[in-house]
Amino acid sequence: MDDQIHYSVRFPPCRMEREAYLRWASDKSKERWLEQARYLFCLFLLLFSNFRFVSGKNDGGSIVKLSDYQALMALKSGLVDFRGVLKSWNDSGFGACSGRWAGIQCLNGLVITIQLPWKGLGGRISERIGQFHALRRLSLHDNALVGPIPRSLGLLQNLRGVYLFNNRLSGTIPLGIGYCPVLQTLDLSNNRLTGSIPPILSNCTRLYRLNLSYNNLSGSVPDSWNGNFSSLSSLDLSSNNIDGSFPESLTKISSLVIINLKNNNLDSQIPYSIERLHKLSVLILRNNRFKGQIPDTIGNITMLTFLDLSKNYLTGQIPISLANLPNLSSFDVSYNNLSGAVASVLAKRFNSSSFIGNMQLCGYSGSTPCPSPQPDNLSSPSKGSAMNPGGRMGTKDTILISVGAILLVLLLLCCVFMCCLIIRKAASKGKNSNTRGLASRSKIEVESGGEAGGKLVHFEGHFVFTADDLLSATAEIMGKSSYGTTYKATLGDNNQVAVKRLREKITKANKEFEIELAKLGKIRHLNILALRAYYVGPKGEKLLVYDCMPNGSLASFLHARGPEKIVSWKLRMNIAIGITEGLHHLHTEENIVHGNLTSSIVLLDEKNKPKIADVGLSHLVINAAKIDIIATAGTLGYRAPELSKLKNANTKTDMYSLGVIILELLTGKSPSEATDGLELPQWVASIVKEEWTNEVFDIELMKDVSNIGDDLLNTLKLALHCVDPLAAARPEALQVLQKLEEIQAGSTVASPAASVDQQKSE
Repeated sequence: MDDQIHYSVRFPPCRMEREAYLRWASDKSKERWLEQARYLFCLFLLLFSNFRFVSGKNDGGSIVKLSDYQALMALKSGLVDFRGVLKSWNDSGFGACSGRWAGIQCLNGLVITIQLPWKGLGGRISERIGQFHALRRLSLHDNALVGPIPRSLGLLQNLRGVYLFNNRLSGTIPLGIGYCPVLQTLDLSNNRLTGSIPPILSNCTRLYRLNLSYNNLSGSVPDSWNGNFSSLSSLDLSSNNIDGSFPESLTKISSLVIINLKNNNLDSQIPYSIERLHKLSVLILRNNRFKGQIPDTIGNITMLTFLDLSKNYLTGQIPISLANLPNLSSFDVSYNNLSGAVASVLAKRFNSSSFIGNMQLCGYSGSTPCPSPQPDNLSSPSKGSAMNPGGRMGTKDTILISVGAILLVLLLLCCVFMCCLIIRKAASKGKNSNTRGLASRSKIEVESGGEAGGKLVHFEGHFVFTADDLLSATAEIMGKSSYGTTYKATLGDNNQVAVKRLREKITKANKEFEIELAKLGKIRHLNILALRAYYVGPKGEKLLVYDCMPNGSLASFLHARGPEKIVSWKLRMNIAIGITEGLHHLHTEENIVHGNLTSSIVLLDEKNKPKIADVGLSHLVINAAKIDIIATAGTLGYRAPELSKLKNANTKTDMYSLGVIILELLTGKSPSEATDGLELPQWVASIVKEEWTNEVFDIELMKDVSNIGDDLLNTLKLALHCVDPLAAARPEALQVLQKLEEIQAGSTVASPAASVDQQKSE
């Protein structure tokens, strides 16, 4: 029996026997010579294994230590491995540190990384995870883990990153996490955690990013959070049940770049001391119970790019200081109790959706004009007043009454005249409409006159309408841009068209304007929104008429949908190909540079086929307006870096914008959304550089990564090629189109998600 035990030596138990051998080696008894020989053989095997794995990819030169091996086995036993990912954990520790065990990385025989995201794992995280004393990174996000977060995490003095988001973890946040001195990232978002936020987290003085969003946390933000968080850059506590006032302690954390507290129960007033956060770029307080006025000190935070105070109970006027924020690209104060006039600078920069829901707010759109100043009261003073103590009518009073009576008679005469004129024009309209409805739709039509005396020009389209039809249509604002306001217009026959009313001060003179439109009206491509007509009014107003796209913009389709709506990889790939085909046509067949390509102006038809809108509009405006429009694209994150110097767009700057849109499709993130304070291309590049490529992709896509892993990786490489900082290094539209079609055509069963980082490094 002893022979069987000693000759069936397994690692790491052999390590223990080696230590015993060192104690027994001094025994020269001949009776123990056989045992010593056996232990020498065990030692030989151990040394051989060390030599064998000394060049292991993830290890510093030894097999996994006994305590870490035991902890790995405990971790495995607590997990439910639905996909068989942990089948590689099937030896006695030989392969744990050699790259053979999925998701494990070691250094000198100690586990430093456990990285198993998107693996379909269930079960619980073992408390014995506290045995990994060298562990630096724990990444188990996007699985189906349940139960509490292990309290033993507080024993890990080297822990730098904890990524447990998108699971079903419950219970409270362990106090022990506050004892991890070098912790930099803690992301527990989208779980089922309850209880309050531990004040002891402020002991983690190196914490850079804290995300506890989408849980059921309650209570207030700890008052003890202050300057101890000297490195905290991103704080996301959104979508919980946190109450109390705005945490004064947060205003003392000067390193903060992102604060997201939306969808909570915070009340009281936003403190004026918020101006201390001079590095703040994103402030989201949406859907809380904040009261009082918007502090004008927010206008002192010059780095602010994203401000959302919507759906609260804020009162008073919008501080004029906010109009002076140089980098503000997204602004929303809708659905509050604000009043007064909106500063013209803000009204021009942001569309009406940023201000709606404030009944006493005016001046932010053409439909919400501010009332004119009321004239002095000219009526006679009341009886016994200081101006007329006797109460008798004087000469002045008599004159005023007489003038008023005359004006009233003139007003009545004007009303009678206008009624006659309207009846006459209505009869004329009915007569003309019988002939116009039969007009040919296969050629350009020019209609002069109309109710307003303007000029309507038709291009090839599905239906024809008159100028009077267009001007009398019911309209709904769809959005505003640097070019003007876009409406969804419903004509008398219930046909709907999209109408863009151009800003009058930015367009070229009528003759040059119409020459350019004649060219744009001929452009026809499956992925370009066709110009159907235009109208030039007698007072200079200019309207462009397009087909109305039922599924809205790509931006809203991706970023404003409900959780029940899934956008498949196949659809995202088709959209990317469609946009690229349209851009290729513009560059090669039409010799047109778009210059303002964003996901907001990529529209989707009833079959979700993309159509690029606003084509050629840069040809219709004066040069000064072009510069303003390019700058606007930059604030949204689509502008190529060289445009700040060039001032003129070209095909390479269009390719940069296309690359950003493809990154949107891959990541599910909007370029205007804060990504650790970086623009989307830079954020993606930083994640890839850290070899955490899996974390880039949209969670929806990673659910099917076993089938599309290679497609995602290849498309990501292509997108990063498009957003190369060097314009000359970017591909042409045709090259991108060919590569996308190649990826789509060659789609086969890909390697597991864990291989994405490996492929990248290779």
